[in-house]
Amino acid sequence: MAKAAKTTFRCAECGWTTLKWVGRCGECQAWGTVEEAGAPAAMSVAAAPVTSRARPITEISVESAEAVPTGVGELDRVLGGGAVPGGVVLLAGEPGVGKSTLLLEVAAMRAADGPVLYITGEESAGQVRLRAERLGALSDKLYLAAETSIASLVSHVDQVGPRLLIVDSVQTMVSPDATGVPGGVTQIRQVTGALIQIAKERGIATILVGHVTKDGSIAGPRMLEHLVDVVLHFEGERHSQLRLLRAIKNRYGPTDEIGCFELTESGIVGLPDPSGLFLTERTDPVPGTCVTVAMEGRRPLITEVQALVAPTPLPAPRRATSGLDTSRVNMILAVLEKRTGMRLANMDVYASTVGGVKLTEPAVDLALAMAAASSSNDVALPVGFIAIGEVGLAGDVRTVSGVRRRVAEAQRLGFTEAIVPKHFGDPIPGIRTQEVEELSEALLRVARRSRRPRKSQDDD
Repeated sequence: MAKAAKTTFRCAECGWTTLKWVGRCGECQAWGTVEEAGAPAAMSVAAAPVTSRARPITEISVESAEAVPTGVGELDRVLGGGAVPGGVVLLAGEPGVGKSTLLLEVAAMRAADGPVLYITGEESAGQVRLRAERLGALSDKLYLAAETSIASLVSHVDQVGPRLLIVDSVQTMVSPDATGVPGGVTQIRQVTGALIQIAKERGIATILVGHVTKDGSIAGPRMLEHLVDVVLHFEGERHSQLRLLRAIKNRYGPTDEIGCFELTESGIVGLPDPSGLFLTERTDPVPGTCVTVAMEGRRPLITEVQALVAPTPLPAPRRATSGLDTSRVNMILAVLEKRTGMRLANMDVYASTVGGVKLTEPAVDLALAMAAASSSNDVALPVGFIAIGEVGLAGDVRTVSGVRRRVAEAQRLGFTEAIVPKHFGDPIPGIRTQEVEELSEALLRVARRSRRPRKSQDDD
């Protein structure tokens, strides 16, 4: 007697299957996403007509897949040259970071070369028009429609014939062929699949706006990131003007590039050289500050690290950080106290960066240590000085990636002296480099040329 077909269960997030129901997916660890999928279908596939014959790869033209510049230089840098016809880009970010503002400016730029269709599902057409007037992003070839139905979107695409399609956002779109509420797993998967099919068949560059969850990950099924060609993340502090655009996935270019933008009242402005945002403008050196060069992707950024060391009457000194990794700061303070004899156990230590930038790479260790030592000894570091290097638990200064590129960027901006790890190589003209092996050696070399700040008349 033939056995009855077994029922399988499938995860709605990642597609993982199991023979029995479980509350948590064994692949993506999501709760409540495993649903009954019925019996597995027989694994027999009949031959069907082909849509296009197979050709040697050398005979396939690449002209239709070349990137077209968007008109926004920083966005083109991250995309790898521009938007590819038929490519689908997912732009995600927190609410209010400036996603819609950036894409509206991109739409206005691309409208100069051909029709652009902007589908808004979160705002009315009048609200988007008001923002476009404020940004100066008005164009006769920029078409705007407030729709939430994927079927209506297809009708607009047929009518306009755009070269660029922007959907803001994918979580608001609804497909009549799928069940569930807007923004649900089933709806997002169906809508994204339909948009990708439209983009590929008609050769339309498409940009989708995506929401993020509380922990900063892209909302919706993980499959959404696998379906699209490019995944971009737009980030920035709410109280800072700096915005960073990162590529998490890019089938057409590198993923180690970042775009820097400044959020102003008139819109978002690209920053080809954003180093000025991370430095404090002052005439005289101040104790507790040290300049370093951080790498954001492949771009070196001149940044300033500040530290304040002050006595405290409390039995447990405070350790407060802003823009720096708290555990890393505590480790550097412990190395300073153990390897250099500096007394910090009864001191409050506050460490911060300038301009709201976040520094997490180990190359900032040496600058942080020197800033803390400068504040503790109340002596200012020399003018035009930078420090680059990783500090180990043994007090050694280790080399970091791209150290020559960092020093060259500092020399380009007028810095004249650098403390770097050993094995730096040939010197770079215009900047004097001092190679060190130990943290104590770096502090000793700088202490000879450091000086106490001038006192004001009120202090006399």
